[in-house]
Order: sequence, then structure tokens, then C-alpha cells
Amino acid sequence: MEYKDYYSILGVKKNASQDEIKQAYRRLARKYHPDVSKESNAEEHFKNLQEAYEVLKDPEKRTAYDQLGSHWKQGQEFRPPPGWDANTQFYTTNDNGAFSESDLGGFSEFFSNLFGRSRTQFQEDDFTGFKQRGNDQHAKISITLEDAFHGTTKTLQLQMPEVSASGQLHQATRTIKVVIPAGAVQGQQLRLAKQGGPGFGGAEAGDLYLEIHIQPHALFVLQGKDIYLTLPITPWEAALGAEIKIPTLGGRVGLKLLPGSQAGQKLRLKGRGMPSKPEAGDQYAILQIQAPPANTDEQRQLYERMAQIMPFNPRKDWSV
Repeated sequence: MEYKDYYSILGVKKNASQDEIKQAYRRLARKYHPDVSKESNAEEHFKNLQEAYEVLKDPEKRTAYDQLGSHWKQGQEFRPPPGWDANTQFYTTNDNGAFSESDLGGFSEFFSNLFGRSRTQFQEDDFTGFKQRGNDQHAKISITLEDAFHGTTKTLQLQMPEVSASGQLHQATRTIKVVIPAGAVQGQQLRLAKQGGPGFGGAEAGDLYLEIHIQPHALFVLQGKDIYLTLPITPWEAALGAEIKIPTLGGRVGLKLLPGSQAGQKLRLKGRGMPSKPEAGDQYAILQIQAPPANTDEQRQLYERMAQIMPFNPRKDWSV
């Protein structure tokens, strides 16, 4: 079904004032009224003008139209207020009083789908009792891994839809304070009730959904509720075993390396991952053996001595 641009029909901009809309309608209504106009398709033009004006002259109807925009099919969710009937008369007014009554039929199918009815006479109280909840809004918030682990409070400035005094929907900067719970994870959505798009007709605002984005960390990688740390160790720590201190988001803790530890081995620290109910995640330390450089003659001689007294070929089992 074809979308009707009511602003274009009246020849006004989307931010036109109510007075500009009224003046444009009156000027064009005189031009196209079937009782006086000699223009071709005057009746069709006049119907479109009347339909456009009935929407844009009323702040609540205009807000509904602006909010839906070209996605007019969302309007099928609207529910008509009580008291609508099947009246078939059609009235307009000009600067000098009332035009004659004309049997011009109903408004367009677009209008009927948008506002959920097909009646042809509108009066000032047509939308009495009409309510529409505001649209839900979605945004992203970027936080550090430490923020996600400990929880924090953030203050955001977002461009959000608001309704002006003239009933126009526009974007305005809104400052919002949001509490990030401890244990937040990547992609989690926080719901801020009634912080979304404005309602009209006295209806409540929609909700604001904030999707959490956790920034990359210099040491840790977050996977679900678990945290991974690549842990570099020396060859002698791997061979002989050692007790070392390693970082976690909750502070440094002791970790025991058994003799003969191997590169790639994964050691689990239970409950040291992201806070969660009923059970917190874990932290895993992935061992990475790093050999010290041989920059001096003495260091090279030590490596040569090791090769002599500890002959070792890690590739001996290769079949190729």
C-alpha cells in the first residue's frame, strides 16, 4: 500500500508550525474545493488535502504519524477509541466560514490502516481517550571489563525522541544515569523502564534497552562468564614447579605450578570469573613457556651446556 506524505501534500516542511500548516491547508482548499475549482482531479486533490490536514492539525495525530513515518504498518497495532461511527458526511472550513457539505467519500486505505478506522467525518475530540504507548528505543553502552566485574554507575547522553509543545516529534539530548550490575556480560541488555520514546494521549513512554559492549582488556579475555589469562612462565618454573602470584579481576592470588608443567596447559581458578548466580564463572590460566634470550657468551655457553646434559627432542614422535 502506498505511503502518503501528508507534509508534501500540503506543501510544507516536516518542521512546519501549526499556523503554517493551517495557512497552507486553507490556501489549497480554496484552490481544489470541488464546488469552486476548475482544476483537473480537484476532488481527489481535495480529499488528500483534507486527510493530510486532519492528521497534521492535531498534535497527537501528528505525533503518531511522525513516530511511525514510512513504517506505517506498525500503525495496525493501534486501537480505536470508543465512539467511532460510520458517518459518511464530509465537512471543511475556510477563512469565511463553512464550505458546503460534500459527499466525497472516506479517507484513504493508508489512513485507515495507520489510524485503524475508515470514517470520513473528524471533529476536534476524535482522539479523546486515544492512547498509544511510546516506542522502545535501543542503544549501546561501552564499559571496561573491570566495570563489568565490579559493577558501576554510568551517566550517558543520548539522542532520544521527544514531543514538542506543538506536537512534533524531534530528537533531543537526554542525560540518563544507568546502573551496571556486577557480573554484566557481553551483549547483555539492560532495560530502563519508561526511558524510551514518548507516549501520547497520556500513555506511558516506551522502554530503553541498553546493550552492553565490553572493551578488550590488556590481559584478560572474557568468554561467557569465564575469564582467560595467557600466563607466561620460565622453562625452570615449568620444569621444577613454582608458586607464583597471578592477577585476577578480584586481586592477585597464588597459583601452584607442578613440576613438568607444559605449554598450553590450562589451570582453573574456580569462582574467579564473572560474578553470577547461582555460581560465579571461573578463571583459566593458559601456560606459555618463554625462554630467556642468549645475549652474552656466558648465556650461550649455558644453553650449550644444557643441550649436552639434557638432550631433548620435542619432535621425535613426528611421523613425517
